[in-house]
Amino acid sequence: MSAIRFNIWRVFCSLMNLKILRLAGFFGITAPLFGLLIIASSIWLAPWFSWTNNALSDLGAEGLESIIFNAGLAMTAALMMMFSTGLLEMTKGDIVGQIGSGLHLAASFLLLGIGLANINVEPYHFYVSVGFFVTLPLSALFIGYFCYRKKMRFYTLLAWGTAVLAVVIWLLPWGAVAIPEALSVTYMAVWQMLLAWWMYTRKEDKLVE
Repeated sequence: MSAIRFNIWRVFCSLMNLKILRLAGFFGITAPLFGLLIIASSIWLAPWFSWTNNALSDLGAEGLESIIFNAGLAMTAALMMMFSTGLLEMTKGDIVGQIGSGLHLAASFLLLGIGLANINVEPYHFYVSVGFFVTLPLSALFIGYFCYRKKMRFYTLLAWGTAVLAVVIWLLPWGAVAIPEALSVTYMAVWQMLLAWWMYTRKEDKLVE
């Protein structure tokens, strides 16, 4: 009887884990789309904005665009946190994967910090901004290694490739940081959305491509 109860409990936990994974995948797809929509809307409301003379954070300085930008980043961060829970669920039992998932969660909190401590709140805005652009690619590197150990080749190459691009883009001579910021988050968005789609379309909780 105890063995039957244990098997029933294991099946129940497996189903719950799969539900968490799929729900987190939904948030992982939604977060980048929502974030990019917020940035595009803020730029549309700011005719003064220049890709070659500004940082994206300048959109959070003042005016209506600043309200949309800062509040939107905070909401995007909340969606990212939901995706982080799925990463933690997916990588449980693996220290490398858990580090990567923890770094993703940290990046989510740093993005929240960017929204709360806007560009007028220096030097704290600088700290959270740099932290975000460093932590998110690091997360992808660790998650990529987790995928490598699980024989998930496509997601390994995807994570490592986008992480490298997100870092290398900063090494080019830019006149302002808006372009590398946008490209870096776009690379990371592609990684997150494709991995989130894998999570969302799971029919079982086994780690296979």
